[in-house]
Amino acid sequence: MSFASVKGSRLCNVDSSTKTKPHVVSLLNDWQYGERSIHRLLAGWGRHLAPWADKSAWHRHIWDQAECVRRLRERIGQFPGGNPDAAVSPALEQLGNCVLLAPTFDDALDGIHALLSKTLMGAYVGYTQSAHPVHDAPTVALLHEINQIKSQQWLWYRDYRRRHPHQTDGNYRAAVEARLSQCGRFMSPLAVPRGKSAQPVGVATDFALPKFSARNVPSHPKHDFMPYVRADFRTSLEARRLFWAYAYLLEKNLPDDMLFWIYYGHTMPWAWQHDVSRHLWDESRHGDSGFSRLKDFGISIGEVGFPSYNNKAQAAALDAIATGEASGQMDCYLAPKPADTAMAEPMTPKMLYDSVFFIGMIAENGHFVVKNEAFQDFKEGRDLDSAEMMLFDIIDETTHVQYAHKWLPLLAKQAGVDNTDYREKAAVIRAEFEKGETASVSALRLSRDPADPAFAFYRDLLSRIRRTCPLTNADTCPPRSPKPI
Repeated sequence: MSFASVKGSRLCNVDSSTKTKPHVVSLLNDWQYGERSIHRLLAGWGRHLAPWADKSAWHRHIWDQAECVRRLRERIGQFPGGNPDAAVSPALEQLGNCVLLAPTFDDALDGIHALLSKTLMGAYVGYTQSAHPVHDAPTVALLHEINQIKSQQWLWYRDYRRRHPHQTDGNYRAAVEARLSQCGRFMSPLAVPRGKSAQPVGVATDFALPKFSARNVPSHPKHDFMPYVRADFRTSLEARRLFWAYAYLLEKNLPDDMLFWIYYGHTMPWAWQHDVSRHLWDESRHGDSGFSRLKDFGISIGEVGFPSYNNKAQAAALDAIATGEASGQMDCYLAPKPADTAMAEPMTPKMLYDSVFFIGMIAENGHFVVKNEAFQDFKEGRDLDSAEMMLFDIIDETTHVQYAHKWLPLLAKQAGVDNTDYREKAAVIRAEFEKGETASVSALRLSRDPADPAFAFYRDLLSRIRRTCPLTNADTCPPRSPKPI
């Protein structure tokens, strides 16, 4: 069926209850469900992706998808009686679940981009070609914007497929194509049976996310240099410069963890999903900032490693893969097969609350003092690139703390948690963390023997950074606040 064949009914018929809501609004609702499904599909499968640059692209796609959904929801709300949360056909859920339950990551990738997303893009093109260019100009304009966004996703997918050729599983492709046909390939709105509507994609399945996020680089540094960084953090501006570049690199852990927030936060309002998507992309860019700054200093990720946050089991498992000691040898692409991947337990509302509370009220809220000190010191020392890195992180983190304040009450309600004194509780926990870090640093017994490989590695890192961009105030900067965590 073409758009031209249904043009009259699409543009002229109106909803019987409102008398002014054209049937295109129902089509917009179906499209919005399709785009939200892609958003959830990206969250569900993203932890299987290993290469750094591809992670960055995937995290950007999460934000892009949120923006596609936002545009459609806003347009729906502009129609009298338009409801962006209106029920849609269960057939759309069946389609999304079919795409989700792919036999492998590569098949899921094809299902998301080459089948579902490409079909939606084609539907948008068909509508813009048949709709009246004046009467429905706002819808035409937003569809052009969405297809421009999605064309960037397609370019990444096409490049990825050139690097990693794959033949889509035939049964999987046929099943998805059959579901697309049952949904009319998004060319006309689907009727919603009385008392039945689509749930979010995956809710009615046993799909699970990987417990570990894939890597293709070592999790551990060549030598354990961080105890020296921690010991010198207060007194050495050069140590703090190394710390912040590396600490930001490690923030690449957060967006992969926040994929859980999106996938298991489906009971939260869409505005939550939108905020989390921006938060996720910000954290991914922070990881890129640290990675970029280390490369400026001539330091490779292979030297300093890409460990997960406080998870020795994950680090050991990932290192076994990266060194070829697990099933299969190391490749430039390490997406574990489902059979080889430990799957995570579903995130409960309490776990979601705890995660948002810790990231927003402890980790991010607790670092503003030391980050502002670093910004001023780097700026005064004429390392403006490092200063700028700090500044933009502070700006982002300020927004992230506001997200936590905004959403913790509703998250607490869904989790059955008392959130009354969350600010005071967070302040106490932050103080305990700082006390513990200070005590831990005081207990360090570091040899500082030039023959110690770890100390020699630490000194070499500082020396290489110093040669690349010497600080004019390295010897005059006074001691600063201790590392808070």
